[in-house]
Order: sequence, then C-alpha cells, then structure tokens
Amino acid sequence: MTDKSDIALIGLAVMGQNLILNMNDNGFRVTAYNRTTSKLEAFLKGSAANTNIVGAETLEELVDSLSVPRKIMLMVRAGNAVDATIESLIPLLSPGDVIIDGGNSNFDDSIRRTAWLNDHNLLFVGAGVSGGEEGARNGPSIMPGGNPDAWPLVKPILQAIAAKTNDGTPCCEWVGEDGAGHFVKMVHNGIEYGDMQLITEAYHFMKSVLGMSNDEMQAAFAEWNTGDLESYLIEITAEILGYQENGEYVLDYILDKAGQKGTGKWTAINSLNLGIPLTLIGEAVFARALSALKDERVQASTVLTGPEPLSLDERQVWINHLGQALLASKIISYAQGFMLLRAAAEENSWSLDYGAISQLWREGCIIRSVFLDDIKAAYDKDSALNNLLLDSYFSDKMTQSQPGWRQVVATAVSAGIPVPAMSSALAFYDGYRTERLPANLLQAQRDYFGAHTYERTDAPAGERFHTDWTGEGGGVSSTSYLA
Repeated sequence: MTDKSDIALIGLAVMGQNLILNMNDNGFRVTAYNRTTSKLEAFLKGSAANTNIVGAETLEELVDSLSVPRKIMLMVRAGNAVDATIESLIPLLSPGDVIIDGGNSNFDDSIRRTAWLNDHNLLFVGAGVSGGEEGARNGPSIMPGGNPDAWPLVKPILQAIAAKTNDGTPCCEWVGEDGAGHFVKMVHNGIEYGDMQLITEAYHFMKSVLGMSNDEMQAAFAEWNTGDLESYLIEITAEILGYQENGEYVLDYILDKAGQKGTGKWTAINSLNLGIPLTLIGEAVFARALSALKDERVQASTVLTGPEPLSLDERQVWINHLGQALLASKIISYAQGFMLLRAAAEENSWSLDYGAISQLWREGCIIRSVFLDDIKAAYDKDSALNNLLLDSYFSDKMTQSQPGWRQVVATAVSAGIPVPAMSSALAFYDGYRTERLPANLLQAQRDYFGAHTYERTDAPAGERFHTDWTGEGGGVSSTSYLA
C-alpha cells in the first residue's frame, strides 16, 4: 500500500479545509498546504485530527508527497495569487501533472492558464465550485473546464466529492475547454444575484405594501417552497425571516447595504460584450450598488417625495400575485443566463450541453431548485432550443403568471416601491414577444446625425440605405455597425 497522496490542496480558508475533509471522507488521501504554516498546524490538530490527511510545509514537500500524475487543487484568492502559486509549482512538476483552480477566477484567466500550462506540458483545470461552506463539506456543485486531457485524471475525485441528484448523478461533469468551467460558474453566480434580488423585492413589497409581519412573511415563503418556487434560496429566506435572538428578529437589525465579490458584475460585462440583453442580472448588480449609497439615500429620503402609501385588501390574493411575479421573473433570469451561455459557446467554440449544465446546479449549489429539472427537460426535448421561453412548459408558465406579475409591477410603481429586477424582466419579456420594436426610429436617428445607414423591410437583408434627411447632406455614409 502506497503512502502517497491522491491529491494536494493549497489554501486552507473555509472552502479549502472543507473540501479536504470531504475528500478524506470519500477515501482519498490528501496533502494539505497553506503559505502560513500556523494555519496548517491548527487544521491538522483540529478538524483534520485522526484522519488520513497529511500536511506539507513546503511546495517541494507537497509535490514529493503525491502519486503520479500529480493532482494539485488551488483554493486561493482569484487573480495574482493563483498565477504566483502556479509559477512556483511549474518548476517542481513533471509532464502530465494537473493543476486545478477551484476559486472564483475570471474565465479569461482560465483560458490563458490552460495555454500557459500546456506550453509546459502540464494540464490545467479551471473548476467553478459552488455551495459555500456546507457544500464544500458535504457535496458542492463543481463545473470543471480546461484541458480535456486532465478530465479522466481528476474525474474520480471531483465526482466523488460532488453533490448528487436523487438518482445518484454527480453534480459535476466536464463542461468544456479552457475557460468554459469558470464561465458557467460566472453565469451561475449572475443568476444567483438575480434570484436574491427578486426575493428581496418580494420581501420589500410584503413588508411595505402589504404590511406583513416577519412571521406572516415566513409562512408565505415556506408555502412557496412547496411548489414551483421550491429552492434553497426560498428555503433559507423563510428561515431568516423567522430567526430571533433575545426575542428580536435579527433581520430587522441588519444594515441595508450590500456588497459584491465581482462575479455578478463580470456576468453583466460579458453580456454587454456579447450583445446579450441580460437585463435582470444587470439590474441586480446595480441594486447592490444603489444599496451601498446608504448615506446618500438617508439624505434623499428627507428631500425627495414619493406617492402616498397604499393599503391593499385581499392579502392572500396579493401573495399569490407575488408568487407569480417571482416565478415569471425567475424564468426570465434563467432564459437570459442560458442566452449568454449560448453566445459564449459560439464566441469561444465551446460545445456546451445546456441540459447537463442545469443538472450541475440541481444540488449542492446556491441556486439549486426543482425548477432546474424543467430546464433539463426542455433541452432534452430540443438540444438546439434558442430560448427557454420558446419551450412549451415555460411559455405556459409565463402565460399563467402574467396577470399577477403585471399587477405586482404596476402596483409597486404606484406605491413607490423599487422592483428593478421584476420590472426589467417584464420589459424584456414584452420586448422579446414583440414582432416590431421601435428600433426603426432609432436607426433613422443614427442615419440622420451620423449617416450610419439602415436596412429596409422591402429590400434584401444586408442591403444598406442612406437618406439625405435635410437636403444638405453629402453622398458619403458612415460604416454601418450593430450595437
């Protein structure tokens, strides 16, 4: 029996430690390393005591402890720290060894690192990991991409530690080459931003328009968690609403000022770069930015006026409306997210399996929900589906949810309650289902002031025209472009 480790993990923050313990539970021998040796010592004497986990105080010791081909997972801060660690490891490794970056890295960095390590005859995996502390310990969602030659080497370990669906399928499958894994993780986080914002908007409406107590809101969220909206985020929202310390609801004392780590912003930026109208997630990012202006909002609340408060009867009817608004907006968020995945796949020559991606998120991650099974079914029926909204299941749900959704958005506007995610989702839906939008006027304006030309409905596609709108223009037109 060899005393060599199956894998090493660098970085002993919360995620790193729990992933190591998870690997140990699944029968893998793991070498742990942290730049600060005191943290390594505390881990080995603490939660890793009486396990098969071993420690290494130097990278040389870490590399020597591993069976060949060596597999090293990095759980360090995204950015320069990842590059610095890789640079330190390269001289110590042999051709065919594997480095796995399990942090929240930008997918562009993973594209670069795949090529960088390939130049050194080493294999790179950029693996998105979702699920937080609990997921890392008991089974996260893992989204690996990078050099496909690495997948057979790391697959047994990553699939063993991943969350499992009810039929035992691991929430971990090869996503695609170079940066595909981290791109999918980025979109996951963007959808997470959207889901969280939608829930907070429903909470705001309940509290400020319906005048519901924390207990009443908890009951509503708990009820929603038994139907189409069943999900981890709805479940924990119900628990948060009911949580008390010393007889006081903790939620009521939390400052209304949110931050972000960057993945939601990256999602919005990439949607702009690829020309995909990811409106809901963009609004979710901006809502956090607005919340951060706490001091200005306090001042503005004493200067700027709004409508008189509304008092609504038939509370249960409005709770049902809110449920419809949440479901319809959630469908839009996922539809937009998968639009972005499709555009990125085309841009980067990735062969993404969208149904399989939905199952990577089915358990273990923050956006896990029953809803994802319906997405899988949609792509099983039509793998070339252009948009989830065009699937019969989802189009029917949109039809059923529209009345309550429109009532909530309209009433929130009348009451002066911001619902940027719900309202932007509705605007997208109405725009997407409209055969003729007013962009013809926009094109005329561009041609008027910049001679940018336009296409005509009565001419072949791609043929460009320019009008001398003032009678004083020349015969030269600008280069056309698509925004």
